[in-house]
Amino acid sequence: MKFAIRFIQYMGSVQQIIDLSVLAEKAGFESVWYPHDTFMQNTWVVSSAVAAATSTIKIGSVGTNPYTTNPAEIATYIATLDELSRGRVLLGLGLHTQKMVEWTGIDASNCMERTREATCIIRALLRGEVVDFEGAEFQWTDQCYLRFKPFRDSIPIYVCPFGEDYLRLSGEIGDGSLPMITPPESASYMVPPIMDGVRQSKRDKSAFVLSGCAWLSVASDRTAATDTLRKMVSYFGPYLEAPALATVGLVPHDFDDIRALIAAGNYRHAADAVTPEMCRLAIAGTPKDVIEQIERLAEQGVTEVNLGGPIGPDPVEAIRLMGAEVIPYFS
Repeated sequence: MKFAIRFIQYMGSVQQIIDLSVLAEKAGFESVWYPHDTFMQNTWVVSSAVAAATSTIKIGSVGTNPYTTNPAEIATYIATLDELSRGRVLLGLGLHTQKMVEWTGIDASNCMERTREATCIIRALLRGEVVDFEGAEFQWTDQCYLRFKPFRDSIPIYVCPFGEDYLRLSGEIGDGSLPMITPPESASYMVPPIMDGVRQSKRDKSAFVLSGCAWLSVASDRTAATDTLRKMVSYFGPYLEAPALATVGLVPHDFDDIRALIAAGNYRHAADAVTPEMCRLAIAGTPKDVIEQIERLAEQGVTEVNLGGPIGPDPVEAIRLMGAEVIPYFS
């Protein structure tokens, strides 16, 4: 089992996130990721700063969508960051929900075809090709090519999917897949279509990374770990898909009151409205609890856990616990 960690702006200031990323490298995490969420702190700025502050950990951007960010911008971003980091970049391309893109007035219902074309375009640009492309989503001319030589001509692209068809596509075209396994039990729903896509591609499945994006809250005190989840669950829980929620007995309508509070900007009361059942959406508890939950994910076919969310009541202590007790257990 590989270990990745994901930091969102809720973790603190940009400098605090950089400091946590340095700690994650020392704790033994293989990669650190930053969600490219609409209207949140800019992932590209944070990841660039982290590249300069670290030396070994891989650096990725989750949910870099090909709507608000054109494939030309995405390709130049990852190629430039790859040079800065000396070959440590990973790209998470796609989107875990249409809604956040649609806030900006963009119809994201064609996300599968757009992700497929964007993946093809970005790979061709990195190879140094002229991308004279005529597709359903993108129409490019013979002036579309990089004006510099990338540090690497191939950077791993993980697809960020939702829904059975998109999950299958991520296995077909991605070097890895980044499904949201929230709750962890939803891995039983996510993994089979992803691996169907890998088999359809006829690629070596041993090289494919199935990186399950879970929420984490770990502490020596189980209750404190669970209580810390409320803010994260209230903001993102309303966007989770019905088949995933059903694996722990929840339905989208359970979030109606929370959804209304978030829409009104009442984030504190929305967090207060999170139920104990909703806290089951995350990997949470003591290090022993976390180990048991990750073992179940491994049994389902997840090859990497990509751990985000609050991380714990005290993120510094949570990273220390992961590095001292959880990661070594699996190595």
